[in-house]
Amino acid sequence: MMTDTIDSGGPQISGPIRPIKKRYRKLLVVVDGSPESKVAIRFAAARAAHITGGGLILFHCIRPGEFQHWMAVADRMREEAYEEARVLLDEVAERLHSYCGITPEVRIIEGEPKEQLLKFIDETPDIFGLVLGAGPAGNPGPLVDYFAHDLAGSLKCPVMLVPGNMSYEQVDEMA
Repeated sequence: MMTDTIDSGGPQISGPIRPIKKRYRKLLVVVDGSPESKVAIRFAAARAAHITGGGLILFHCIRPGEFQHWMAVADRMREEAYEEARVLLDEVAERLHSYCGITPEVRIIEGEPKEQLLKFIDETPDIFGLVLGAGPAGNPGPLVDYFAHDLAGSLKCPVMLVPGNMSYEQVDEMA
């Protein structure tokens, strides 16, 4: 049996070479219209285009607290929020397809973003990584705080933080 050995100057890591099983690996990225989200989306799309079996999921969460009115008004506001989200995600998906050939999946979910994103990750078996855009220094954003600090050691996928101040050119050079 052949083995693969990696020598990094310390103890060697070795193990059997095994065939790579075919699986779908999707990156999950949050779309909220912020500048840091736009950079994270571009990074996630470029990486997904380079991953064998790679895909991309655009995730948008509509907060339920936005609909605390009379029932008819709340229903209309909910419809408008879903329509705005659909327009935003369709526009992003179209641009990504032109950019790198990826046709992303789109998910619009109502609820608290932290809870719904965690639930979605737990219920979706083919997520390869969560990509989040980090805001300016001192204020990386609530999702970055939550997933990079509170849950960092207990997630079932890696979290990739993309600095929101990166230019598209910098992202393209890295991808």
